[in-house]
Amino acid sequence: MANEFPQVVTIAGSDSDGSAGLQADLNTFFTRNVYGMSIVTACVAGNSYGIQASTSMPTDFINQQFTSLADDFDLKAAKTGMLADAELINNVVANYKRVDFGPLVVDPVIVTKHGAMLLETAAFETLREQLVPLATVITPNFFEAQKLVDMVIETDEDMLTAAKKLQTMGAKNVMIKGQHSDADQTEVRDLVLLENGEHFWLSAPYIHTDRVNGTGDSLSACITAELAKGKSVKEAITIAKQYVNVSIANQIEVGHKYGPINHWAYTD
Repeated sequence: MANEFPQVVTIAGSDSDGSAGLQADLNTFFTRNVYGMSIVTACVAGNSYGIQASTSMPTDFINQQFTSLADDFDLKAAKTGMLADAELINNVVANYKRVDFGPLVVDPVIVTKHGAMLLETAAFETLREQLVPLATVITPNFFEAQKLVDMVIETDEDMLTAAKKLQTMGAKNVMIKGQHSDADQTEVRDLVLLENGEHFWLSAPYIHTDRVNGTGDSLSACITAELAKGKSVKEAITIAKQYVNVSIANQIEVGHKYGPINHWAYTD
């Protein structure tokens, strides 16, 4: 029957070198045995050295992408990636509210893993007020969590407080990715706070490598894929953590500088 196979969609930008953005999402969907579709919000011209140019898609074209997919497919889950500005965030939010694409995983691309801002102030406020409340799961990194809840995180208790604040803002389930900018650290610890109030930590060895492009994209994409297959949020997040850890640990050499993770590495 049509639409029997699990189908998912990423709402994100295209990264021409394939290491991040919707390409990383689609690689993850493929390896997690779901059929991945995409709604392109922007396009980036880049390589392993950096980004050389970028452009956003017209909102009427984004509207049509939503309509085209909704008219045909039975999407079981969706995720967002980097949304460039406030107009685009508002557009995606309005479109998501009018279609049925299942649970939404929000990867709030605001600040890099090293603390550099990626989003202008106006767009940040729109993301916090409009997109966060739609999240079935939100997956901020350490710096994004601090920015979203406007607090400094120094302890485990601070991390839990931040996660609870994100739930107060409307996100149902929260995964705050642990800081990994200290060259001397040996592990990375992520906090998960579920809708039912349960919280737990996921820990993995810290791997010193520059082959980590698309890590956040792939984590949120894996959660999306597992939700589409009927896994619980707890199961989906746990699998996604394992998927990314193994993909980082088993490096592949692509490009001259900052490279992608290895999507082939993880098997059940």
